[in-house]
Amino acid sequence: MIDIYHVPGTRGVRPIWTCEELGLPYRVVPVDFSAEYRASPEWRRMNPVGKVPVLVDGDLTLFESGAMVQYLLDRYGDGRLQPPHGTPDHARYLQWSWFAEATFARPLGEIVNHRRVFTEAKRSSAAIEEMQVRTWLCVAALEEALTDRDWLVGDGLTGADIMMGYTLMLVPPLAPGELPPAVARYWKSLSARPGYQSAVAAGR
Repeated sequence: MIDIYHVPGTRGVRPIWTCEELGLPYRVVPVDFSAEYRASPEWRRMNPVGKVPVLVDGDLTLFESGAMVQYLLDRYGDGRLQPPHGTPDHARYLQWSWFAEATFARPLGEIVNHRRVFTEAKRSSAAIEEMQVRTWLCVAALEEALTDRDWLVGDGLTGADIMMGYTLMLVPPLAPGELPPAVARYWKSLSARPGYQSAVAAGR
């Protein structure tokens, strides 16, 4: 049994969604998301910076959602949800997987952090607006990539789409705006998948 320590709405959506798509048995373990618990020695032994999710599979403990997705595909996927290693398509798969977190999710995370750290009176509207501009630059890059295709790589869902789907989920509440047509079509396909819907509902 794979245990995924998760708080609804956080990056645990990614490994849960992956388990759903692969048909893997897993268990969602709720986490106290209070600052006090996340700073506790008990939780820091699970995640050294106090964040979620954490995945435990036997003796293995992981605390990065992208690593969880890749581990699950490599360990249990039997070639599903990713192109063959060493191919150009796999390189593109890695590119979009890392783009989803390292580039696209970063400005969205900065908006969350800014709002968490500063009271409304002390927040910088200029800082938030700059992060929203960066977010929509990423949306534009995604639109260009999806104009003539339904998925980021190949002819079906891959782990890169799971990585990207979670990031797209964050756009409406943090950087509101109308998605361009190809991204809107892509998001509609992703969010209609039963695996996505189960992952979003997990832990509630």
